Amino acid sequence: MSVNPQDPRVKRTRQLFVQAFNDLIGKKRNVYSISVHDITNQATVNRTTFYAHFQDKYDFLEYWMTEKFQMTIRDRLPEEARCNAENLRILMQSIYDFLLQFQQCSTPGDKQFEAMFENAMHQDLHQLLLKRINEVRTQGFSQENLEALALVVSWGIFGSALQWSRNPQDRSFETMFEQVIEVLSINLAPLWEQTTR
Repeated sequence: MSVNPQDPRVKRTRQLFVQAFNDLIGKKRNVYSISVHDITNQATVNRTTFYAHFQDKYDFLEYWMTEKFQMTIRDRLPEEARCNAENLRILMQSIYDFLLQFQQCSTPGDKQFEAMFENAMHQDLHQLLLKRINEVRTQGFSQENLEALALVVSWGIFGSALQWSRNPQDRSFETMFEQVIEVLSINLAPLWEQTTR
């Protein structure tokens, strides 16, 4: 890719592609059958421009899922939200809801993209948690420990949400949610104590 993702023109063009893809999903109801040709026609942008922004359809799909995931979290959890138990609950609720909706909207043909989408979502969650944890005055914690903490917490949230969303009838949302919150709260309590000092 030869474009600067921070350039406002690049952002606008990418938004055209995302909006076109969302419109196509609304019509076709599956990801696998939508081609780059479909996306560029719907966006009224040529294929050369598409390939200046994305290597291929898979690169675009990863971007699309990350954008969709980030928007869901931004809508529920403000950028300046502190690292505390209440915001952890909001974050977890957002992820559980998002993954359940993702599972319910996924068609059999879309299964081939699940691993890629899940990896993109988990990486984004990990980066978000690492950023939030690093914003806390973390005296007594090495950077390696903070990175490990973000990794463990992100997998705790994402893994439990993913497992639950695949079989929501096996365990009630409330039960799973409270059990995970309890475990994560124990691990994050030292950070929260520092934010209240």
